[in-house]
Amino acid sequence: MIQPQACLARTRLIDRRAFLRMAGSAWAASLAPAQAFALQRADAVYASAFMGPDGRFGLATMTEDGIILDRVLLPARAHGLAVSPTRGTVVAFARRPGIFALAADPDFARPPVTIAAVEGRHFFGHGAFSRDGRRLFATENDFEANRGMIGVYDASDGFRRLGEFPSYGIGPHDMAASEDGRFLAVANGGIETHPDHGRAKLNLERMAPSLALIDTESGALVQRHALPAALNRLSTRHLDLGEKGRIWFACQYEGARGDRPPLAGSFAPGEPIAFLDLPEDTTAALANYVGAIAVNRAEGLIGLASPKGGVEVVVEAASGRVLETRTRADAAGIAPAMHGFAVTSYDGRFTETGGQEGARSQVAWDQHVVRLAS
Repeated sequence: MIQPQACLARTRLIDRRAFLRMAGSAWAASLAPAQAFALQRADAVYASAFMGPDGRFGLATMTEDGIILDRVLLPARAHGLAVSPTRGTVVAFARRPGIFALAADPDFARPPVTIAAVEGRHFFGHGAFSRDGRRLFATENDFEANRGMIGVYDASDGFRRLGEFPSYGIGPHDMAASEDGRFLAVANGGIETHPDHGRAKLNLERMAPSLALIDTESGALVQRHALPAALNRLSTRHLDLGEKGRIWFACQYEGARGDRPPLAGSFAPGEPIAFLDLPEDTTAALANYVGAIAVNRAEGLIGLASPKGGVEVVVEAASGRVLETRTRADAAGIAPAMHGFAVTSYDGRFTETGGQEGARSQVAWDQHVVRLAS
């Protein structure tokens, strides 16, 4: 019988090997002793955008101890990240209304590839790879026609743009590709923007949030859930994949501060959306704003992070029961860890669920974090 310690060591070995296959042995050999030691002890490797103490922006890889392994500079502030399931390529998308995305190898050894938004479009900060790693999808804005679009790029040919199809909503933000590769789940936040007005929200009285399932091959709409009129100020923003095709989503409320709307929920193909019935004090703690959502499928947990509320909330997926609400000042990104979740913060901290304050870097982590090897 394998003892728990042996199971832990085996999991670490698999994760480390997975990341090293992506990054390469030459990269590992080039690490400074402190970074090499941190990688040897690591359960997994994460990536996040950041702002350095000199005000410059970048993309970094780090262990769950918060030790930065490597970094590359970005031309401006980034937001969400997409990771290729086959090559480990990390794409950082500019913060809305940005016009660049940057694709880098996990070892940052080669110069990254810059993806420029085409004329009449800007990025909304998120994207996703197809399950075979051959295409990259990006949420984009056709700002003159006020319609959301999904840009399609060839990941095997320098991220050459192949075309686009509608997101079937306004203001698409986050997206995820289903495990079987058939669908893209898209969170259409419902908020109208235009680069002439910066980050201003132009239609708060006429918001139209929705969730869409789109066929990845044809771009055809498979399923669309418009939020009810009573919740038209509830912007659907972020997504992650759960078990058996279930898609979990999180929202940000643009209505009165004293309201207590539902902030997260889930749906699956062929099913209606179902909101989590969070306790009122939990909704209040989240300050009506979920900045990031993550699913730990191995443990059946949903993690919500709120920089406005300064909290991290852990929910049991099967029952919807809140298991933990923990103060995390400036909580930004959240991603599955070996146990629970890893959370970044704007003040440079990187902490695992249940841990202490966590390691603090000299950089300010940005809104999202992704796990590269699992």
